[in-house]
Amino acid sequence: MSESLQQRIAAALARVHNPRVGADVAAAEMVKDVATTTDGKVRFTLVLDPEDDATLVRDVRQAVERIDGVTGVRVDVMDPRQYEAARADKRAAARALPVMDAAPARAAQPSAPQPVSYPELGKILAVSSGKGGVGKSTVAVNLAVALARSGARVGIMDADVYGPNLPRMLGVDAPPPVRDNKIQPLEAHGVKVMSIGFMIERDQPAIWRGPIIMKVITQFLRDVAWGQLDYLIVDMPPGTGDAQLSLVQATQVHGGIIVTTPQQVAVGDALRGVKMFERVNVPVLGVVENMSYLENPETGKPIAVFGSGGGARLAAEVNVPLLGQVPIDPRIVEGGDTGRPIVAAEPNASAARALTAIAERVAARVAERYGATAGA
Repeated sequence: MSESLQQRIAAALARVHNPRVGADVAAAEMVKDVATTTDGKVRFTLVLDPEDDATLVRDVRQAVERIDGVTGVRVDVMDPRQYEAARADKRAAARALPVMDAAPARAAQPSAPQPVSYPELGKILAVSSGKGGVGKSTVAVNLAVALARSGARVGIMDADVYGPNLPRMLGVDAPPPVRDNKIQPLEAHGVKVMSIGFMIERDQPAIWRGPIIMKVITQFLRDVAWGQLDYLIVDMPPGTGDAQLSLVQATQVHGGIIVTTPQQVAVGDALRGVKMFERVNVPVLGVVENMSYLENPETGKPIAVFGSGGGARLAAEVNVPLLGQVPIDPRIVEGGDTGRPIVAAEPNASAARALTAIAERVAARVAERYGATAGA
């Protein structure tokens, strides 16, 4: 009799080893609630302990994807506390109907972790935005490359776990090697790079909750062989969610940089990003206005495609400097798609000069607050 799909899944999982427990993920009962469809789709929950290596998610998913007859895989990642809470909720729902006036029971909240200092990482700068689509990652990448071109030792960490774009934008995409229990960052344009995009497939959504995001960020800070840096640039996801909170709980963040575009709707969202940094005691170094204008190719005069003055108004409202305005330039998009940041590929372009000047102002703001940074 041929094996069922469930049996083949169990056999594949038995070949994925978890070094923390010294057993395979099936024996360790890390895979729960395996469900299959008649057309070969598989869904299951992977219970990932905070001490487990995040690459187990990739290894488990790939092991199941390679099974003959499997047409799709979805992995829901939970930590043990979340999984037990979800099971308890299901049991409670099965036992009784909800009572309209009953106040929901509050689960005991674990105490927030104490931030850890990583002096070898230099000054940790978070590049953030209130909304997506404003060019936050573009600014983060070009800021890192411009600082490296000035002589500083720079790393960039992709904390945008939902949309990791740094591998493409920097032209590096390979599983990072591990030596002496340390993840070795890849390098591009003089910048050391680490991204969750190196560890998951490009089309794989990261269906991860707060504790797992905290685990990934902590591992990138603690377990990557960054060497001695002057700056670690952190590309945050848009908004004010789990990744931002996880970063400030994991370590001291020396400064935040807010990216916006001139439109009022983008400025309003960026204001919430500023307030988030203020509430968690991260100093905001300044505001970058991206897509500020389009240069008329004939006259060189600026054309305000998306309005004007939004970045300056935001900076004035929150009493921080406007670090610079970056014009619209198709070469920025092309460089992001081909792994050639404009400050390296076209250093004399207006946008490249604007981004380089922003890097210089960021370095000056850091020096004003913390003293001169070695190598910069």
